[in-house]
Amino acid sequence: MTRRSFLKRFTYGILGTLGLSGGTYYYSKHLEPTMLSIKEDSIFSPKLPPAFENFKILQFGDTHLGFHYDLGQFEELIQLINEQKPDLVLFNGDLVDEPNMFPQIEFEACIQVLSKIKAPFGKYWVYGNHDHGGYGTETLNHVMELSGFKLLKNESLPIQKDQSTIQLAGLDDVMLGRPDLEETFKEANPEQFTILMCHEPDFADHTVHYPVDIQFSGHSHGGQIQIPFLGYLVTPPFAEKYVEGKYQIGSRPLQLFVTRGIGTTRLPFRFLCKPEINIYSLQQNRSEEL
Repeated sequence: MTRRSFLKRFTYGILGTLGLSGGTYYYSKHLEPTMLSIKEDSIFSPKLPPAFENFKILQFGDTHLGFHYDLGQFEELIQLINEQKPDLVLFNGDLVDEPNMFPQIEFEACIQVLSKIKAPFGKYWVYGNHDHGGYGTETLNHVMELSGFKLLKNESLPIQKDQSTIQLAGLDDVMLGRPDLEETFKEANPEQFTILMCHEPDFADHTVHYPVDIQFSGHSHGGQIQIPFLGYLVTPPFAEKYVEGKYQIGSRPLQLFVTRGIGTTRLPFRFLCKPEINIYSLQQNRSEEL
């Protein structure tokens, strides 16, 4: 039995055992996956330069185009992203579910849609496991490059505003790539506020030993299906410890933010786990009210 078949039978069994059939089955397959939400958070750090106060970062990922998520929905997503007027846009990987099965004409349409994203301080992305899988590595790199996104693969670069600088870094995919934290931060300034993009959230247990203030991840889909008292039903490798939301790791601490993402994979369901895009407002200090 394949992993996908096992997960499908297991999920149906759980839903049936809990009496979540009929209307709930329809809801989890056809309704909740379309209920895209916008989740907003503030990120506080005394290392943040004053010029970046209220700087707006938008994170999205795990669209998994081709698996119960089409280009029409994708175009609506991009329109929603632009309505938020972000300063910086970060894509955390897994654009297409199976790159080797995705038609070339639809890749061309992806380029046209992604090119519409507007972000005055740039658009950046990192590989996810589905981007490397299915012989998609070079194809996805080409698509994202033509869309105006810069790949961060074991490298860091400065983001500058009003003669002030923060650092943005990205790792190669943990599962199918070759992530290298040493290479990524070999020339980094540990005194500067630093953001790392890494597709798999559990890798934060390695990141914590490097000069990183924030890690943005996806991959988990928030578990896709959340059952009361049972928790997350589907968590992929390297997304079993940190599944969704915000975590603080280590003594500094490293702040990890894990998005539920947009699409689905393996199973076309979401239950008590709506898809989301994430907006972060950078702030130097917490307000006195907090």
